[in-house]
Amino acid sequence: MNESSAETRFAFYGRVSTEDNQDPTSSRGWQMTRASALIDPRGGRIVKEFFDVGQSRSLPWQRREQAQLLLAELRNPNRGFGDVVIGEPQRAFYGNQFGMTMPVFAHFQVQLWVPEIGGPIDPDNEAHELVMQVYGGMSKGERSRIKLRVRTAMAAQTELEGRYLGGRPPYGYQVVDLGPHPNPSKASVGRMLRGLVRDPNTAPVVEAIFDYFLRGYGIFAIAELLTGSGFPSPSAYDRARNKHRSGIAWSKQAVRTILTNPRYTGYQVWNKQRTDEVLLDVDDVALGHKSIMRWNPNDKWVFSRKPSHEAIVSREMFDEVHELLKSRARYSTPHQKHRTRHPYVFRGCVYCAACERRMQGQHSNSLVYYRCRFPKEYAIANRVDHPDNVYLREDVVTGPIDAWLASAFSATNLNHTVSALVDAQAPDVAEVGAGQVQRAIAACDAKLGQYRAALEAGSDPVLVTEWITETQTERSRLERQLADAAAPTRRMGIAEVRALVESLGDVGAVLRRASPEDKAQVYREMGLRLTYAPETKTVRADVDLSTHRRDLVRVRRGT
Repeated sequence: MNESSAETRFAFYGRVSTEDNQDPTSSRGWQMTRASALIDPRGGRIVKEFFDVGQSRSLPWQRREQAQLLLAELRNPNRGFGDVVIGEPQRAFYGNQFGMTMPVFAHFQVQLWVPEIGGPIDPDNEAHELVMQVYGGMSKGERSRIKLRVRTAMAAQTELEGRYLGGRPPYGYQVVDLGPHPNPSKASVGRMLRGLVRDPNTAPVVEAIFDYFLRGYGIFAIAELLTGSGFPSPSAYDRARNKHRSGIAWSKQAVRTILTNPRYTGYQVWNKQRTDEVLLDVDDVALGHKSIMRWNPNDKWVFSRKPSHEAIVSREMFDEVHELLKSRARYSTPHQKHRTRHPYVFRGCVYCAACERRMQGQHSNSLVYYRCRFPKEYAIANRVDHPDNVYLREDVVTGPIDAWLASAFSATNLNHTVSALVDAQAPDVAEVGAGQVQRAIAACDAKLGQYRAALEAGSDPVLVTEWITETQTERSRLERQLADAAAPTRRMGIAEVRALVESLGDVGAVLRRASPEDKAQVYREMGLRLTYAPETKTVRADVDLSTHRRDLVRVRRGT
């Protein structure tokens, strides 16, 4: 860039998020002010802005929404700006991110202006590189110190004060206001201290679970007894938080979770889970890390020194249940993975139309069946018209399915099948991309930043930690959605679909010669799904080639 020119057009980059303890408007304002103060005396003018809100500094530029757009814009010869200016290096770079990003600027001959450098960075200047590495290290250290202080404060509040630090209340309790917040500044604006109290509707169910277990009932028997008695399961009782679960019945895991939760004894417990940061791709370290929630061992849990809420079960009862569970675990046989003795050609492909669950393979009298077991208690409790057991014989279905597939993919019908596959594709969503999901993740990061900043400033961890847990759960769901959508979802043309179909070979010949194991593999590659309706004794067959390639293509047939 020629500094003597009348005007130089700049793009501005800034960021505010979880560790910054500032609202986006004020943070953008002071970062923009610093950037303008650097370039204005040199005849510079900011013509484009890229400002990430809610993007953690630990995310590399390739995974920040606005930073990613800026890097993409560098490739555009008609981008409308010559150089880039930032407001503060700690906001822009974390750890070794500068070393990963600066070569891109140098490649496209775009200068990066930094206030702490006093002008543009010289890629060949070792002093400039050293200064930026120092700021990246300071940024990483600042984030680590904040995390340590927050965790230390939460541990102390749990152990010494018995504070409820948020999250979902255990089944049997509800969260209520306990009185004015102990911090006078928060109490003055109406903030309340919150805690756990017995839920009159569900606390008796928890008591019954412990009582049944000590009377000799197994976990599965308790689950069926509760379902048959009409007691709402945790997911059914709190539908707002469990929209992703059916709530159709009590599960064994729900019963076990209640039996192993020490909070029912009246003591507060924190740090049962932790957030680990693991590499997003071990083969591409530059992509950074992702957060994963993992369970801590019991010796890492933090307990309050004295009871913090009303107990639902006594400490003695809980300890007795705990010892009984341990004794059963000692004498149980460890589960070992083993190959099935009986091949099922439709393994994982058969579903029950009455309950929409996957049917399980079963051998009886040398015949292969697929069974859906639905206890009568579940059907009554959930008003589902479902037989106790639904059976479908494999050999009754195999012939018609093979004949249909062979006919559909034969040379005579290939053109018709290809046309049907093309027409059945989902609409073109290439223009949508991952932008909406990335914006939702950014919003989650923005919330997390505000919540953690609030903790750092001394806000009530009872409320804040509950918000953090909910937001982290939502963020993890969005990251999985983003990963699933990483592959392109554009519509394929007729030629592409034909090539994909032809790559499967002569389907009829393959099915005639294939062993049961190989035939099952063919069905999986074709995305075969069979839905059995026990009332009409009919099977609906769907082929979804998105399992063979991620473009959504389906054909259907009833049999």
